[in-house]
Amino acid sequence: MNAKFHIPDFFKHADLNLSLIDKIKEHPEYFYDGVEIASSFVCFPPSLWNGGSALGGTASYDFIKAVIKAFNDRNVPIRYTFTNPTLEEKDLKDPFCNRIAKLAENGFNEIIVNVPFLEEYVREKYPQYPLISSTVKQIEDYDALMREFEKGYKLVVLDYNWNNDFEKLEKIPRELRERCEILVCPYCTPHCKRRGEHYVALGEAQRESCRQAVSAAKFDNNAMQKAFEFNCPNTGYNFYQIQNYCTFVKNDDIYTKYLDMGFCNFKIEGRVLHSANVIESYVYYMVKPEHRDRVRLELQLHERKLEMPKSNLRGTLPRI
Repeated sequence: MNAKFHIPDFFKHADLNLSLIDKIKEHPEYFYDGVEIASSFVCFPPSLWNGGSALGGTASYDFIKAVIKAFNDRNVPIRYTFTNPTLEEKDLKDPFCNRIAKLAENGFNEIIVNVPFLEEYVREKYPQYPLISSTVKQIEDYDALMREFEKGYKLVVLDYNWNNDFEKLEKIPRELRERCEILVCPYCTPHCKRRGEHYVALGEAQRESCRQAVSAAKFDNNAMQKAFEFNCPNTGYNFYQIQNYCTFVKNDDIYTKYLDMGFCNFKIEGRVLHSANVIESYVYYMVKPEHRDRVRLELQLHERKLEMPKSNLRGTLPRI
């Protein structure tokens, strides 16, 4: 059974991710057997429907089409993170989100969903998309999780509090485990009571970011920060600071436990994180120990795979 990794941010980390995909193809001996990149997830800014993190700036349509083509040509789908919990039904008319949804609709690319009325809209308006149930739903109840599998999702991203709880994981029927996706390196505190509030705060920040972009207002990162005055120390943690969490999945456990149990989809957190954290997570989870130094360096020095975007990376906000 292959280990299928879903990697962060086809916008900010586009060149890095394309370099990783190419390296796996060119030098499979550097990587654990069966490693594959199964998707890359984020949104193009300014996407009002984006959730789970807040992304500032704007992207040109030429760049958007180039990114979609570059990943799809490598047989990797892009995944839109349409999970903003603050959406209202009037937001379904957002022209930018509808435009990028249309641009990537080919039956291969995917959408992560959270809000029921947006999910219903996407199913009707863009029926070719495979849909992914978001971890933003925070489903910890077993019966509620089983109901998710009845809704036609390609995959269901488990709440990270399921991680390493093998008594609970064993209860999931084996035939459903290939449809589970495990967030292996969550930066959030285990069982955080404020997590839902943080998702909402980030959703409001995304709304403010989009307002600035659409109005062509002078960019004010302080204004975006004030959109969600949320005191969370985890936003400054690095990849090694989260490894003591009970929800952190060790690399060895993926290959000696999770795959044997039938779980094969693994999500790596990293939207809007510094590329050093992202690279370290790729090396940790996918690369054989004897090749890690070389792959780490080569990814740090990765060549440009795309033309410089006609976009404005005016700012990014902390993720969750």
